[in-house]
Amino acid sequence: MIGSFFAQLIIHRTLDDGSTNRYFSITMSVTFENRNKDGDIWYFTRDEKEIGLFMNNSWQTVYLINVSYPISSFETDYDGNPVAYLEFPKSRLMQGENFSYQVKYHVTLKSRNIPQISTNLSGSLNDIPEELKAKYCSPLGPWQSNSSLICQYAFEIMGNETNVLSVVSNFIVWIVQNIKYESLDVPRYPIETLLEKKGDCDDQANLLIGLCRAVGIPAYLQIGCIYKRGVESTSNFWDGLWTSTLTNIGWHGWAVVYIPPWGWLPVDLTYSAGNSSDPLNHITSSAIMAFPTVQYVNITASDYVFESRLQKTMVISEVHRIVTHDIMVEEFPEKVTFQNSVNAPQFTFIFIGTFVAVLVCLVIFSFSKRLRCEFICLKSECL
Repeated sequence: MIGSFFAQLIIHRTLDDGSTNRYFSITMSVTFENRNKDGDIWYFTRDEKEIGLFMNNSWQTVYLINVSYPISSFETDYDGNPVAYLEFPKSRLMQGENFSYQVKYHVTLKSRNIPQISTNLSGSLNDIPEELKAKYCSPLGPWQSNSSLICQYAFEIMGNETNVLSVVSNFIVWIVQNIKYESLDVPRYPIETLLEKKGDCDDQANLLIGLCRAVGIPAYLQIGCIYKRGVESTSNFWDGLWTSTLTNIGWHGWAVVYIPPWGWLPVDLTYSAGNSSDPLNHITSSAIMAFPTVQYVNITASDYVFESRLQKTMVISEVHRIVTHDIMVEEFPEKVTFQNSVNAPQFTFIFIGTFVAVLVCLVIFSFSKRLRCEFICLKSECL
């Protein structure tokens, strides 16, 4: 959590400029190095060639403006996020060889508004559409919403309450009071967070999602990055085989919960402005509302916890060295120019220049977009 003085500076600026667009560039660089001393060859997989394209919606527009290598195709991943695949100039890395690439995005952030919410205006569990329950209350992904332990805690905390906002507020209060903030270099499952009574941003968000899904409230995880002007950090993970540098940027995860009659609302357990003891403040002053935050991906069904742990094991066992650097810079209208923009398949605008790029997810460790989800808060700069 950022210091209160720094937080107030950012909140003041964001709210004062709420009706004015803000412009940013995000640059991601990655280097792969084969350090295997047994002479094993690192063959690049399709997942390692995948890059994310961020999200376009009513409050943000993202363009890919510069990349290192051509894009071979556009697709949609398992969670419905737009992705692209790169054409690497080589298919493998021999012992001692390395390979680098870079991708750069331009982001326009628009003013964001959230409805006036109160428990007396909230709908009940019966007001939630069945089709949303079927899709967003399943035990798919990492949320374990059908486990006896998650269900036991969920129904005990909910009690006899049927007002959806009240139920979610009860979950928020319980997590804030009982779960200590602590980071690891891989994400936890909700049961682990529950039993260990600790977890970072995505761990706590996933616990909330598991509790919500267990009682029939649709919820999923969202990943994004927050502008942190003047802050830089370098951290080493996975036995020192992954070095991550963050400049003016922090990766973050939060829950998105369906609360009638307002619909989908963000719930941020670890990076909200104002009084953390007020459960509604975790919605109205969540990072996505109070700070310059760029939405990256939704996690609605995939088990990125398992994938992250699998990738960590692979990197360590095969001695793959990964160096990543993410940079976020605020720009100003007179400096923002575009030429030859291309509208990529129905979800994102892409700026394709001579070269096309790589890496969004790669930055999260290995090469799969879903792993950046693990990087969200990885884990020295977890918000």
